[in-house]
Amino acid sequence: MCTSTNGPKVIFAGSLKTGQQYGKTMKTRFAITCVACGTLLGSAVAMAADDSTSDTSRALVFVKDSAITTEIKTKLAAEHITSLERIHVETDRDGIVWLSGSARTQKAADKAVSIARETERVKAVHSDITVKSAD
Repeated sequence: MCTSTNGPKVIFAGSLKTGQQYGKTMKTRFAITCVACGTLLGSAVAMAADDSTSDTSRALVFVKDSAITTEIKTKLAAEHITSLERIHVETDRDGIVWLSGSARTQKAADKAVSIARETERVKAVHSDITVKSAD
C-alpha cells in the first residue's frame, strides 16, 4: 500500500488490479454458467420435443380408436335388439375391432359382427360373442 503525504489522497495500488481480476473472474464464471445452463436446457428441450411428438401420435390413435368404438356402439343401440346391450366393443390402434360379451341368439351375434364390419375405418372384426338363451 502506497500513500501520498502531500494531501488527503490515498492510493491503493494493489486494489485496482485485484478489482480488475475479480471482474474478469466473475465474467468468466458467468459465461461458463450460461454455457452450462444452455447445454442442459438444450438437451431438455430436444427430449421434450421428441416426447411431445410421440404423445401426440398416441392421443391421435386413441381418438381414432374411440371414435370407431363409439360409432359401432351407436349403430348397435340403434338396432333395438335387447341382447346387443351385453356386447362389448374395443378397437385397437390398427382399426381391428374386438367384440365380446353375450347375445341371446346367433342372429343377434351375427348382426353385431355385420354392423362392426360395415363401419368405416374398420380393418377386421374378431368376435368372442357367446350365445346365451336367457340370463
